[in-house]
Amino acid sequence: MTIRIGCGSGGAPDLVGPAEDLAWRGRLDYLCFEALAERTLALGHVARRNGAPGYSPKLEARLRAVLPHCAAQGTRILTNMGAADPAGAGAATAALARDLGVRLRIAVVHGDDVLPLIGPDTLLPETGGTVAGFGRTPIAANAYIGHEAMARALAEGADVVIAGRVSDSSLFLAPIVHDLGLAPDDWTMLARGALVGHLLECSTQITGGYFADPGYKEVPGLDDLAFPLAEVAPDGSAVIAKLPGTGGCITPLTVKEQLLYEVHDPTAYLTPDVTADFSTVTIAQVGPDRVQVAGASGRARPDRLKALVAFDGGWLAEGGIGYAGPGAADRARLAADIIRSRMMRRHGFQGELRLDLVGLSSLHATAGPTEADSQDVRLRGALRSPDRRWADLLLEEIEALWMGGPAGGGGYRGTVVPTVITQPTYIPRADVPTRLTWIET
Repeated sequence: MTIRIGCGSGGAPDLVGPAEDLAWRGRLDYLCFEALAERTLALGHVARRNGAPGYSPKLEARLRAVLPHCAAQGTRILTNMGAADPAGAGAATAALARDLGVRLRIAVVHGDDVLPLIGPDTLLPETGGTVAGFGRTPIAANAYIGHEAMARALAEGADVVIAGRVSDSSLFLAPIVHDLGLAPDDWTMLARGALVGHLLECSTQITGGYFADPGYKEVPGLDDLAFPLAEVAPDGSAVIAKLPGTGGCITPLTVKEQLLYEVHDPTAYLTPDVTADFSTVTIAQVGPDRVQVAGASGRARPDRLKALVAFDGGWLAEGGIGYAGPGAADRARLAADIIRSRMMRRHGFQGELRLDLVGLSSLHATAGPTEADSQDVRLRGALRSPDRRWADLLLEEIEALWMGGPAGGGGYRGTVVPTVITQPTYIPRADVPTRLTWIET
């Protein structure tokens, strides 16, 4: 028995087309949509605070594209597109299914919302202090839960399983656990399933997208880049592949890069499901765009779950104006000096003001380029404040550079948006029970 699992997305911005192609031609048993980065979940909480849905904005587009194919072929769907609002995502999925005339049994996973467990004395390891010491109000907290509730939903007949902050690899591990009947302490097999999930979870990173680097690592057909699928064998080994006729490539090198992606210690990769050891993994090309992975091992999962605490971050202002031609860098530096002086000296702003010269190594915040100064430089200014007037004032000052100098400024853009700030913490696993609710269409 081979389990065919496809990746329908590896993040919120992913395209819809490759997922539809997989649903149509992939002969899949399961299609998993991973859509939650920490930033994405935080944006879900911002949306809910503003009265909008807290689930993925692409939920409807993605499911509308694949549901008819999946329903016709018996492909089951798992996703964490529920984000900050799994219940809302479940209701929206049911409404879409009824609109499409598709009969579904939908399971919604609850339990990742752990805000009631966050108190003033909760430790924030990255700050070395506590929630109280952080000086901001917690507005949400979500634990990274594992595969168990999703596997239980599959066992109880779910066609679609929708969750919030389920760990990325757990989405793909759940169907492996269900189909192979894995024991909850079969650490070796759980590690092999987690490996499959880790390789698939970032979609096109393993088919050449993030791998591509012209002149060093060439990738064909990036304009038609495929999403990956895995053919999982009963021993937990798997072949990572893509559909014929699609762009990109799957090679031992693309697999190795993804294997090490975001893994601090390959001998002890901590997930909610298992402590995986990827140092024993073997990788072999077994055909065109087909790479076999095998040999992961594992040991007991951590006793605690990582959780992300979201705090009210106030207002974020970001504005920019461009300078071009000879002397552009000097004019942009002068513009930055003007903004700094007016915000700090004239207006008395005491917070952190970020001023970057985009085009002069701004991403690394270095002193400047190693070659001749660019003739295309953009001043970017940003600040965060609980008081919106400071956010509006920064944009007003940047826009005023258009007329107030230096010479040649143009192309002003600016936005003010509400934000959240996130910090990780850890919660005992026993304090985070999960449950399912059901919707029939």
